[in-house]
Amino acid sequence: MADYSMIFFIALAVNAVVTFRSSALWSKFCGSSAKEEETNTELAKAHKSLLRKYLIVYLLATLSDWLQGPYVYALYDAYGYSQHDIAVLFVAGFGSSMVFGSFIGGMADWGGRRRFVVIFAITYAASCITKHFKNFWVLMLGRLLGGVATSLLFSVFETWLIRSHADRKLGKEFLSSSFSYAAYGNSVIAILAGLVANKAASFTTMEPVQGELVYVGGYLNPFDIALVALVICGIACASMWEENYGEDGPRNEREEEKGGDDGHTAAWYDGLKNAFIATIRSRDILLCGIISSLFEGSMYIFVFMWTPALTQLGSTGEKVQLPFGLIFSTFMVSCMAGSSLFSILIAKVKGEAMAVGVFVVAASAMALVAFGTTDTVCFTGMLLFEAMVGMYFPVMGTMKGAIVPEDKRAAIYNLFRIPLNFIVLFSLLTDLTPTISFTLNATMLATAAILQAILMTRRLNMNNMQDVKEKSQHQVSEPTSTETAPLTKDQDVV
Repeated sequence: MADYSMIFFIALAVNAVVTFRSSALWSKFCGSSAKEEETNTELAKAHKSLLRKYLIVYLLATLSDWLQGPYVYALYDAYGYSQHDIAVLFVAGFGSSMVFGSFIGGMADWGGRRRFVVIFAITYAASCITKHFKNFWVLMLGRLLGGVATSLLFSVFETWLIRSHADRKLGKEFLSSSFSYAAYGNSVIAILAGLVANKAASFTTMEPVQGELVYVGGYLNPFDIALVALVICGIACASMWEENYGEDGPRNEREEEKGGDDGHTAAWYDGLKNAFIATIRSRDILLCGIISSLFEGSMYIFVFMWTPALTQLGSTGEKVQLPFGLIFSTFMVSCMAGSSLFSILIAKVKGEAMAVGVFVVAASAMALVAFGTTDTVCFTGMLLFEAMVGMYFPVMGTMKGAIVPEDKRAAIYNLFRIPLNFIVLFSLLTDLTPTISFTLNATMLATAAILQAILMTRRLNMNNMQDVKEKSQHQVSEPTSTETAPLTKDQDVV
């Protein structure tokens, strides 16, 4: 069996080095330019203030999500539900995210992103409460609410952040930094949540308090802690964040502008319809959506399949209990290293080009996992993939910030999740082996790399055309001295 402890400490050391290299301590150590620091002081202060407000709310939200994840299946199993019933509950959650999430995103654009973050906290908190009931239909309601909340978690937070950067006149480099901090913090929170949830779940036993309907303790403790985190998240958002929209102005003014003379107001489905039209008409938006669905779909399949893959490779005839907590922590440390590596490379490499490299390396890593013959080789490929996950979220967040139009951002982000949820449902409803699953992942990631290369070429050509247009306009607005000074009759014409 692979020496998971040694691999963990190696990954931790690599992460420490990369994180130090990407931090401000490295700049001080190497003696950065004081002039450059003074120039960016005001913008840096504005960015630091915005980042602090965002991370407090965002990391509380991700804490609630990470606390619940490992114990959803275990809780349903403890209630005595069959494998089929549990599968139905999981499919309902992803189906809810696919169906209801697509409409919710469009509503957030015109209803206000901050308001819908608060709605996220309320919805996810209600989902946590349903977990206390040993009733299939109550648990089904909880899964439906959880699906809606998940869609909001992966769209509204990001759209609020991008608009807030634009409102403060913070450039692309600040936005990339914010995504990098968020991805790194999310990995740290995942490790802490795993430790807290594990301790909480074993602190008391699960027992009924009212007949056989309502239960407390045991596997329910992580959901109760998540409930507290969500309450704090909602309060912090309402008190710290300012409201922003997909368009300027308050909601009633925008509806009057859109309504025209006939008095027609925006329908609840208009956001989804407009997002779909914008996506179909723009090749860049369409490519961006397909690429993100392919990568994130492979990520979900990886989450489902890494346990059986390592268990199968690690077995030597005897039943060996793998250190799942240590393995998960190693994954998160690798993800943190990837986020720090992004911070280093983004100053030298364009995001579109970096994304091509991320997808190529991720595809190679999945091929290594699929065809590796030992658990050490397979685990190495998994860690490499997790490092690419750490790079993916900030690089894709930055690209979507530049490609997706602001007035339809949340709706389009949720539209991107529809093919992703199809991929997830396919993996849940089919009985694929780990080898086939990881081969499928490698294929999807290789396809994403090709599509990203096409998108990169289109974006670079577009930028070059804009540069040429700006130069030509500059030349027209500033003619040469011979053009501005007319000839007199005493001057010779050459």
